[in-house]
Amino acid sequence: MCGRFFIGQPPEVYRAFYGYSEQPNFPGRFNVAPTQPVPVVLRESGERHFRLMRRGLWPAWLKDPSDFPVLFNARIETAGEKPAFRGALRHRRCVFLADGF
Repeated sequence: MCGRFFIGQPPEVYRAFYGYSEQPNFPGRFNVAPTQPVPVVLRESGERHFRLMRRGLWPAWLKDPSDFPVLFNARIETAGEKPAFRGALRHRRCVFLADGF
C-alpha cells in the first residue's frame, strides 16, 4: 500500500458491500497518512466486523516501540519471509476501506 490513500464513499456503501452489522459514521478523507485511524473490516468468529484501527504495524517481537519506526509498507514478494510481516500476514489480516491512492 502506498504512503497515502483516500476514502471517498459514504459508510453505507461499504456496509452494503461487506455486510457487517455495525453502523459506523466516518467522514471521507482524501489524505490518510500512516498512524491515523482508518476504517477496516476484519473477521471475528466467522463474521465480518467494522473497526477503526491505527494504521501501521509494530511487529509482535518488538519490545520497545519508542525507538522503532511504524511499518506501513511491504513488498508482496518478500512479506512472507520477513520477520516483521510474516506472522501478521498469516494470522492477522483485514481489509482497508479505501477508494484510491
